[in-house]
Amino acid sequence: MRLTPLTSLTPEQTELLTAIVGPGAEEPPPPFLAWARNMELAPWVEHLGRYCRNESRFPQRLRELSVLIAGRHFDSQSAWNAHYEQAIDEGVPAECLDRLARGEDPRFKAEDERVFHAFAHEMLYDHFVSDETYAEALRLFGEEGVLDLIGCIGSFSMSAMMLNIFQIPLREYLPRPFPEIDGFGRVAGSES
Repeated sequence: MRLTPLTSLTPEQTELLTAIVGPGAEEPPPPFLAWARNMELAPWVEHLGRYCRNESRFPQRLRELSVLIAGRHFDSQSAWNAHYEQAIDEGVPAECLDRLARGEDPRFKAEDERVFHAFAHEMLYDHFVSDETYAEALRLFGEEGVLDLIGCIGSFSMSAMMLNIFQIPLREYLPRPFPEIDGFGRVAGSES
């Protein structure tokens, strides 16, 4: 990890981290400790992240999927490993996630998963969303849901980038999910 250990917390950091994990809980997950190093930014990041993790209009299954889509786009094995099992527990098919991890079409059968992924994929890779995909997302999720989708992918993209930049490992005991990524870099000879 590129960050130096936090040996003590300011009252503001303690307050933020207690709000995240609750009083008396064990140490917060490493991503929250990273954000706590910038207390001007951290409360805003946490507020958006909490909304996306717990309060958006989507069921938890699609919230977990949004973390994995962003994690895969940014090659964040840490984000993937932290949410892969949760996504499966919430009902996202493992075989679809395994295809997503390999960079293949996940071939989601559930309409909401298929449309959610198509929208996020077009937004991340093409930087635009086709009229057809937008219309499907609007029909399924409504305008507020489309805004939630954009916000969740944005929030989880920012977290995936932070995990990679500071080389924060999460659940290292899990297998390497992306064949072309080893730790925090590309495998020699893999396409960029």
